[in-house]
Amino acid sequence: MSDITTYQNYIDNTFVGSDSLIEVRNPANAELLARIPESDDAQVERAIAAARAAQKGWAATPAIERAGHLRRIAAKVRANAPRLAQIITREGGKVPALAEVEVNFTADYLDYMAEWARRLEGEVLTSDRAGEHIFLLRKPLGVVAGILPWNFPFFLIARKMAPALLTGNTIVIKPSEETPINCFEFARLVAETDLPRGVFNVVGGTGAGAGSALTRHAGVDLISFTGSVGTGSRIMAAAAPNITKLNLELGGKAPAIVLADADLELAVNAIKASRVINSGQVCNCAERVYVEREVADAFIDKIASAMAATRYGDPSVEADLDMGPLINQAGLDKVAQMVRTATGQGARVITGGAVADKGRGFHYQPTVLAGCTAEMEIMRKEIFGPVLPIQIVDDLDEAIALANDSEYGLTSSVYTRNLSAALKASRELDFGETYINRENFEAMQGFHAGTRKSGIGGADGKHGLYEYTHTHVIYAQE
Repeated sequence: MSDITTYQNYIDNTFVGSDSLIEVRNPANAELLARIPESDDAQVERAIAAARAAQKGWAATPAIERAGHLRRIAAKVRANAPRLAQIITREGGKVPALAEVEVNFTADYLDYMAEWARRLEGEVLTSDRAGEHIFLLRKPLGVVAGILPWNFPFFLIARKMAPALLTGNTIVIKPSEETPINCFEFARLVAETDLPRGVFNVVGGTGAGAGSALTRHAGVDLISFTGSVGTGSRIMAAAAPNITKLNLELGGKAPAIVLADADLELAVNAIKASRVINSGQVCNCAERVYVEREVADAFIDKIASAMAATRYGDPSVEADLDMGPLINQAGLDKVAQMVRTATGQGARVITGGAVADKGRGFHYQPTVLAGCTAEMEIMRKEIFGPVLPIQIVDDLDEAIALANDSEYGLTSSVYTRNLSAALKASRELDFGETYINRENFEAMQGFHAGTRKSGIGGADGKHGLYEYTHTHVIYAQE
């Protein structure tokens, strides 16, 4: 990518330029990578109009034919996988191995959702009346606005687009201005297929610009957003006048409970993997640990050694790294501030605890904090960086109570050899997901959804697919 590419919006199967541009830089070294459109309201309007004009014809297309389009796009993704992974690494600071997983998982996800074409189901309900038949159908909502985050930007294209298109909706995607290149490259691949005009559209821009135009538009029938709680709250306010349906995946503060009978090596390896993946910038990362007192010292020693051994740097030039930089200066400053606040409140730095000297990028040392307590900000607010705070507990009941005492409710994990303890935790933890003796990473056939401020609705599997439909009940009297 030696040449600086200026990308264009993809609207109604046509690439459309913009007078206003945003620079995209590598967070590991500040290298200028590309420029993307800062779309104005008129361009967003044009994209929504194109999607609206295409929607009825697309919905009338048999589902198996819609699935065929998804499979052809998946094939394009696989054919370009090495190049796409390199782009993800350079614009997002993601290590190459994880970038490759993201690209391949995206292609698999497109194919997985395509498999639902012959499995979309309604219901036949029993009537109270003689000679009456009641049918419940599932129909597309219409036009979907998909607003993407920067941490898994390529996969989230598919997570929003595939179920939307498979169920007969059309879509307008807005990528994050931090990591938009992969989405515009995806649009180029879509343009090489026979997907009908207006079914898939991409507009670049900021949240305050193109994002706001999408979320307040009366022509949007569903807003599917992944990002912060603050932005999700603003989207809800913008959508309220139109009563637009929302699908929001917001923040997380995932607790990891380590009981005295746990396999400590397994727990350490899984929690570290769940903490440093994408430099800790994942909403389902292990964000806090509750460890039973009996094994606390041993666990803290082991996890500190594992975190200290983390290899990090610039993944675009260094091989075999565990993590790269944080996404931007604001993210780095937030992590540094949270660690300073925690130590000021009495937490102890066991390893790390400072901004790393790695050149011009936004790097923070892998950090373990012991001596944390429930009232500390570090145990209550999302960190979104490679920092692991630890609190000692006396038993499982205390751990569950502390874990549930949170404004978030996305993911959680438990490490124990005791089946009864695992089942008790699964029953009493108030989270959308619980992982037992494994790292935090969901399956495409599951349902990724949270409680409380972690969001509204969910994604993946049958239940995620039906988020993109509404029901239509028909009463037919003979």
